[in-house]
Amino acid sequence: MPVFDDGQPETRPPASSVVETDVLIVGSGPAGASAALFLSTLGVDNMVITKYRWTANTPRAHITNQRAMEIFRDMGVEDQVLADATPHHLVGDTVFCTSIAGEEIGRIHTWGTHPAREADYQLASPCLVVDIPQTYLEPILVKNATVRGTQTRFSTEYVAHVQDADGVNVLARDRLTGAEYTIRAKYLIGADGARSKVAADIGLPYEGAMDIAGSMNITFKADIEAYVGHRPSVLYWVIQPGANVGGIGAGLVRMVRPWDEWLIVWGYDINDEPPVVDEASATQIVRDLLGMPDIDVEITGTSLWGNNEMYAKHLQKGRVFCAGDAIHRHPPSNGLGSNTSIQDSYNLAWKLALVLRGQADRSLLDTYSTERAPVAERIVRRANRSSREFVQFFEVLGLLDATTEDEMVAAIEERKANTPGGAAKRAALVDAMELKNYEFNAHGVDLGQHYQSAAIVSDGSSLPEPSRDPDLYYEMSTVPGSHVPHAWVGDTMHRKAMMDLAPYDRFTLVTGIAGEEWTSVADKVAHEFGIPLATVVIGAGQEVTDLYYDWAKLREVDESGVVLVRPDKHIAWRSMTMPEDPEDALRSAMRQILGKA
Repeated sequence: MPVFDDGQPETRPPASSVVETDVLIVGSGPAGASAALFLSTLGVDNMVITKYRWTANTPRAHITNQRAMEIFRDMGVEDQVLADATPHHLVGDTVFCTSIAGEEIGRIHTWGTHPAREADYQLASPCLVVDIPQTYLEPILVKNATVRGTQTRFSTEYVAHVQDADGVNVLARDRLTGAEYTIRAKYLIGADGARSKVAADIGLPYEGAMDIAGSMNITFKADIEAYVGHRPSVLYWVIQPGANVGGIGAGLVRMVRPWDEWLIVWGYDINDEPPVVDEASATQIVRDLLGMPDIDVEITGTSLWGNNEMYAKHLQKGRVFCAGDAIHRHPPSNGLGSNTSIQDSYNLAWKLALVLRGQADRSLLDTYSTERAPVAERIVRRANRSSREFVQFFEVLGLLDATTEDEMVAAIEERKANTPGGAAKRAALVDAMELKNYEFNAHGVDLGQHYQSAAIVSDGSSLPEPSRDPDLYYEMSTVPGSHVPHAWVGDTMHRKAMMDLAPYDRFTLVTGIAGEEWTSVADKVAHEFGIPLATVVIGAGQEVTDLYYDWAKLREVDESGVVLVRPDKHIAWRSMTMPEDPEDALRSAMRQILGKA
């Protein structure tokens, strides 16, 4: 008799109590809700279950980077996100201070808001970084997924699953009634967070450790616009000796809604008993970090959480896949969590759609791990490194050697002194602040995902050597595996981004006037494989023109050449010129991509 992964025998209930779907998603967070949205947009039958009664009840993730915003643009929900988000121009004056009302130690332009970096961000994407708390983003994703066809079930808990040759039986429990029933799916996605039961059940291999440090959140309401409106930001870092915050008095005051909803984060020794903070002590901590002893505040919640440093080296087993925090677990530094989670699902959903329709071999699904596992490792390492780099800031201020509150205050004050020690501290602070660009302006980490897998057909080239730091700067390319470069194209009346020419429901060939032959070639190959494949010819007199001649500078192929863009906007293949037999060349590329070689 088959058994579920919890060791209990599988008992097939009567057919009337078996729910069927093509893809079952466990979890309604950024990874799960976005997977549902992508699948429903592609017309794939899917269901989301979550043990919670509604979406996120704390702000948690918030920074939404350009790549995630591009995905929302592709899904037609960008305007809804922007309507609820704090816009780009209000997110970037990250402040280091002794309290919100106290002295500033310094500021850093973040998320591409420095004039010298704004151009990098504008040139790289049609979208800019915004801030939208998870409490606002998740309902947008769930609503649109459900409107487009997702069956969404709250208060429904994943218990266990068993796979067979044709699908997955999932045992689910209604948390209101306690009733258990089976959901029969062809594929299962575990997007159930950093303590994923789905990931544990399939035994994903991990590196790293959980709960390497402890943090506590306090959410509160207080109108402090007079102290922050002139230096708008998402993050205000408070260095406050004597405060009941962390080991050396360091805490974060994070904007949730400008400028009256906030979240405070501080660390505690995870090896000790977890702190208990009642309303009175929470209020005192808020007043201390704000530097406003008499301000009225409304405490709206407290929560504990652990900082992690763990990533999965493989992301799937058979018909079961994991995404989001289930596969990359890290502190919030760099703002990578929800963004990467959304991109995980964006990579997986179109592949599932092709396989379910019989348009691709199941081997295409293996490329999910091949492509996304290196991304998981990179962002976990980067986020934890950024977190540790704060030590240099504390060291420069002289806080690591101080043993009392008075010594800490004196160490911070020394930066003002007209002494050799004061001058040295000021110079060191310049370097320490510059280092924080690796957390707050790591454009290359945000956008620089390059894939190598069976779903990418190499042309023998490799990415050019970076001309600038690859963590800080993103460099566009059409080398297969790269994301399609951004350029504005269109006609006299309309302007589109290059990504707009390659929607999520098809493959797209992009060529120039000298490559018009690719249009008929693509039609033949599309018919042969039964796949959606369209050709876009860019040039004078065409439906799409190169408005600023930027695409001509970025495409790296001749006008008769072609780039093949996958649904997820990564370049699957390119031909530098028109080959002798373009039909055979495209057919061969598609055969490999679809796993039909």
